[in-house]
Amino acid sequence: MKLQPREPNDVAPELNELLVRRAERVRHKASEVDEENVLWVAEFPIGEETYALPLQTLRAAVPLKMVTAVPLSPPHVIGILRFQGQIVTALSLASLLGGRGWREDPAVLLVVDPGFGRLIALDCERIPKPTGLPHALVEEARA
Repeated sequence: MKLQPREPNDVAPELNELLVRRAERVRHKASEVDEENVLWVAEFPIGEETYALPLQTLRAAVPLKMVTAVPLSPPHVIGILRFQGQIVTALSLASLLGGRGWREDPAVLLVVDPGFGRLIALDCERIPKPTGLPHALVEEARA
């Protein structure tokens, strides 16, 4: 199928050729993405590094001010919060990863279902952005 402008006299031939080439390029990229299996993740920074969680494990992003401090708790425990009727432990992700510093103070908690029946919350500098990663790259990184 060849694309034709509605009014052939209004568009210069070289512009029409450029638009046809762009349409073919976009059509080709879309078919490549469909063929490749993509894993959707929630991507967020910790200091200078970028980390990701599988998007299906993310339940919510809530403000850090919802946390109640717990006296005498370990350093990696920020406190607790109530989320959908459950008491959830809020953990410091930077502390769990070895004490890396933040570029900005954490303002958000990510409520995550790690798969063992209880939700946990992890502190984060900002709300993560959804990103698609090729499944082959994820499997290669896990190996």
